Parts: sequence; C-alpha cells; structure tokens
Amino acid sequence: MSIEQADLSMVGDVARTQDVELRAPFALRCGAALVDYTVVAGIAAFATLLARMFGGGSRTAGATVMEFGFIAAAVVVLADLFVLPGLTGRTLGKWVTGLRIERRDGEPVGFLRALVRHTIGYLVSLLTLGLGFLLAAFNREGRALHDLLAGTVVVRASARVRPR
Repeated sequence: MSIEQADLSMVGDVARTQDVELRAPFALRCGAALVDYTVVAGIAAFATLLARMFGGGSRTAGATVMEFGFIAAAVVVLADLFVLPGLTGRTLGKWVTGLRIERRDGEPVGFLRALVRHTIGYLVSLLTLGLGFLLAAFNREGRALHDLLAGTVVVRASARVRPR
C-alpha cells in the first residue's frame, strides 16, 4: 500500500469516526420525543382540567375552554413539528436535548422535508408498529425510517457548525 492510499484510508476512518460522534444517540432521541409529547399532552391536560373546573356540557364555559385547549395544542404541534424544524432544524425536545435535524449533506432540513418527515415518515413508522422508530437504535447512521424517507439525519447540535 502506498503512502497516498494509506492517507486516504485514514481520511475515511476519520470521517466514519466523525459521523459516529455527530450521530444523535438513541436515548437522546427518545428524550427529545418525550419532551415534545409532554408539552403537547400538558396543554391538553391543562385544558381538560380547566374545562372540568368550569363545568361540563356543550354550551358551557368548560366546553369553550376545552376547545381552546385543543386548538392551542394543535398550534403547538404544528409549530413544533413543522415550523421550528423548518426554521432551525429543531423541535422543542431536540432543543432541550441538544440535537438537530438536518439533511444528509449537512444542509438545513427546510419546511418540505420537515413536513415529509413528520407526516408521511411518522405514519409509515407507526404502521410498522413502531419498528420504524426503533430502526434508529440499530442503524449505523442512527437514522429511523422517517429519516430514511425524508433524507434527514439527527445529529448533536454542538458537534458541528452548519456552513452558512
């Protein structure tokens, strides 16, 4: 093996090592999902609690509070799964856990990929009875089924500065 070939093979090893270091650990991805779902469930639970306090029935203040709470939860879901990832590459949970969604080439994820990832990708992952999500634990790149479908990867946000 020539020196040039040895140098090139070392570059490949360094690149693979960097990819492993950049990859988001499965446990952190689960933590991010837990934060995301806790925020949404918390809003819905708080609205339900307020509705119970204000009384039941379809024409009461309680029903209005319940409707407002579910609308607020829907707005938070839309912002968390589409707007924030499209703008920053992060959901609330990924921000808390220090993770970021990006394209495989390191570029920002954008709104369209965020939409595909969090709608079609999640639906297909759910249809596999959750195995699509577990794929991230066993995939060398740490990519779940929704990442494979959208062409995205979840990385540690502090591990690499995105080129501008």
